[in-house]
Amino acid sequence: MPQKKTILVVDDDPDFLDSVGALLRRSGYAVITAFDGDEAIAEARARGPDAIVLDVMMPRKDGYAACAELKADPATAGIPVLLLTAVAGQVTKTRFTHHDGMTTAADDYLDKACEPVDILARVTALLADRER
Repeated sequence: MPQKKTILVVDDDPDFLDSVGALLRRSGYAVITAFDGDEAIAEARARGPDAIVLDVMMPRKDGYAACAELKADPATAGIPVLLLTAVAGQVTKTRFTHHDGMTTAADDYLDKACEPVDILARVTALLADRER
């Protein structure tokens, strides 16, 4: 029997983690979670997930910084990262910019206003691309 693919979901909103995690589990994935960029990096290094769903606006280390660090580390550079952000609607209210999002090393980028099934579709596509 093939081993389940593991997805690391990173967000500071517990409700978001619960809803996305539940959908991924129902779809056959194992799910691990983290609440900020520092935890995400530690989990990725320790557990080697098959993909990462990473929010941008989080306390301590934001998603842009965490993604850059993950992609710069040979141990985690090959893990596909789906960056989720509500930045598009918040650019005038935060320190985050469109330029930050466009220059990130993430493998895919999705507005956080999406439905959880959109996240599932993107994760599935990233994993399929990785296996090619």
